[in-house]
Amino acid sequence: MANEILNHLPPEIWQDKDARFLDPFCKSGIFLREITKRLLAGLEKEIPDQQKRINHILQNQVFGIAITELTALLSRRSVYCSKTANGKYSVCNSFADEQGNIRFKTVKHTWENGRCFLCGASEEEYARSSALETHAFNSFTLKNQRRFLI
Repeated sequence: MANEILNHLPPEIWQDKDARFLDPFCKSGIFLREITKRLLAGLEKEIPDQQKRINHILQNQVFGIAITELTALLSRRSVYCSKTANGKYSVCNSFADEQGNIRFKTVKHTWENGRCFLCGASEEEYARSSALETHAFNSFTLKNQRRFLI
């Protein structure tokens, strides 16, 4: 499915070292992985050294915002081949932190009139025990862009 969707993009995009891609709701990282594979092939002539090409793509072109801590780990595993971007087994050897460009940050809901100001969740359904998942979704679709959390 991911490749069918990506096939609708102009083919020359995979040869553009300045193109940037964001998956705003990462789950398994499939979209970012498939984008990375296409860029690896498309940028081979411009950046012939494979490690430099991988580092360039993963540091400058491919970004994700995960919906949970678990999906962040899954996405990093799919894209970096390691649950941490700077881990021993990561294909990218130039990240300084564990998250790399696939981010997740736990954000508490901010309730206003029964709904979360940040993500729109219902207070009735999500104001619950901390044993259950209760974070606000950290995405670029936040109602108030000044509170962008990444």
